[in-house]
Amino acid sequence: MKKMFILLFSCFINLLAYGEERMGQDTQIWDYRRISNIPNYHTFGQFWTSLQGEYIATIALIAIIAALSAFALHYMVIGPKQFSHNGKKIYTFTLFERIFHFIAALSWIILVPTGLIMMFGSTFGGGNFVRICKNLHVLAMVLFIISIIPMFLCWIKRMLPASYDIKWLMIVGGYLSKVKKPIPAGKFNFGQKTWYYIAVFGGFLMIITGLFMYFVDFDSVVIQNFLGLTQIELLRISAIVHNILGIICVVFFGVHIYMAVFAIKGSIHSMITGYKEEEEVYILHHYWYKELEDKKKV
Repeated sequence: MKKMFILLFSCFINLLAYGEERMGQDTQIWDYRRISNIPNYHTFGQFWTSLQGEYIATIALIAIIAALSAFALHYMVIGPKQFSHNGKKIYTFTLFERIFHFIAALSWIILVPTGLIMMFGSTFGGGNFVRICKNLHVLAMVLFIISIIPMFLCWIKRMLPASYDIKWLMIVGGYLSKVKKPIPAGKFNFGQKTWYYIAVFGGFLMIITGLFMYFVDFDSVVIQNFLGLTQIELLRISAIVHNILGIICVVFFGVHIYMAVFAIKGSIHSMITGYKEEEEVYILHHYWYKELEDKKKV
């Protein structure tokens, strides 16, 4: 474990050093040729400038306020679901799953606020503070890369769509009702599956677009030829995709935290101890409970 952290820290330092070195050099993006290197400014360029400069931050702010308002309204009107802690415990997550989930959670706890600070950089005055957040963002990205592969491999089978997901969606998982009755869901419900695909596949796309933006003047001839884009267009698209996905991820990460900490009392403990309460599994993951009963694993 110690060697892994030393290697991780070394990779992070080298990544920062390389990025700063590239940014400090005369490049096709930033040197005196930058004006001639920005073709078609009055078409896609104007759209990109307008979206990035005027709308992205506003969209992010509206999305965050809407999500927080929805959480508050749900908590006041419906309230949290509470399950008995006196019944049996059902082993849900292995130690390995809990470790890589912790690494992923830690990375998101850093990625979300630092990403928002960079998005609202001018509001925070720019300078060293925003630059430090950028470096922390890169460190968190490295942590996320470590967790994304085991997340994909360990959970992809359980995350595949199932017919009962439609039933779950039609009743919103029972979260709009105070009544506790069995919900059509497997080990992971439709909401958790949605977050999984956003976090893993959307997260992978954010890693790629983030690296494009971080290294700025990377050698992208192969990608440019394949997509039929210039390098500056590739950077613009990367920024737009990264920021839009970032907003979606911020909202769903907020939902994930709200559900684990507030909407279902004690739910977060399963990622600490590995066990869920029997009543919680019976109600919220009823199809998985029946599967465990059939296998005599309850």
